[in-house]
Amino acid sequence: MANYVLSAFTDEYSADFDTQLAAAKRFGLKYIELRFVGGKNVADLTPQEVTEVKQKLGGAGIRVSSVGSPLGKIPASGDMRAHLETAKRVFETAATLGAKYVRVFSFYKGDCISQEEFRGKATDNLSKIVSLAKDYRVLPCHENEAGIYGESPENCKELLETFGKNLGCVFDMGNFVLDGFSAYSAYETLKDRITYFHIKDSLSAGAVVPPGKGEAQIKKILSDYKSYAAGDTFLTLEPHLQTFSGLNALVGKSFDNPFKYDNEIAAFTDAYEKFTELL
Repeated sequence: MANYVLSAFTDEYSADFDTQLAAAKRFGLKYIELRFVGGKNVADLTPQEVTEVKQKLGGAGIRVSSVGSPLGKIPASGDMRAHLETAKRVFETAATLGAKYVRVFSFYKGDCISQEEFRGKATDNLSKIVSLAKDYRVLPCHENEAGIYGESPENCKELLETFGKNLGCVFDMGNFVLDGFSAYSAYETLKDRITYFHIKDSLSAGAVVPPGKGEAQIKKILSDYKSYAAGDTFLTLEPHLQTFSGLNALVGKSFDNPFKYDNEIAAFTDAYEKFTELL
């Protein structure tokens, strides 16, 4: 039986890192997924800033479940030499902070003429990231998202089978819904390879909503996985209720979200409360 361990993108509560850590303690979280610190992406942190983050984490008694990196969020024909330098910094940061996992993506199509060309370039690029990660003893974990090669459950499965144990799977049920897929069908396709979950709910019409209020079937999926798997599994809350202003442009839809909040704190708090109610 799986043991669920809660984590969260606390940068959706506040940009200020001290406030993020205070929020984690308020909600009883022992882990966070690190993405932005003071509005600065984790991939851009200097070694000194990483040391400061580590000290603050230690002082708060908070650990890093995963590093939410932007790796793989460039066109498949983009500058991989520069991107691999970014990957080195990200993996060094993860190793320094004691994070076993690093979230990655599988590149945008960009100017690739055909799907086959896209597949080849995305896979080749990802192979370089996967190979580099071994030097730092961290596991890159692929997340499904709109527009990347691994947007569909089938393409995610293909990538996971290609790289085997060297590539993990971040299952984001909300993203699958936004991209036009059944969350539960996607789960059944990928459940034997899931490393951890991003908890986000959404409507196929084009809106991110609080957990349990959309079509992502969070409760059904987590209930099944709990009895299916074994060991600790992170559930990282990624509300996207207040901060994801670019959603409609990303998924190519226009929809007025029925859930509106005055600020990030209210949005994050409502998402956390509704999620823990589901659990």
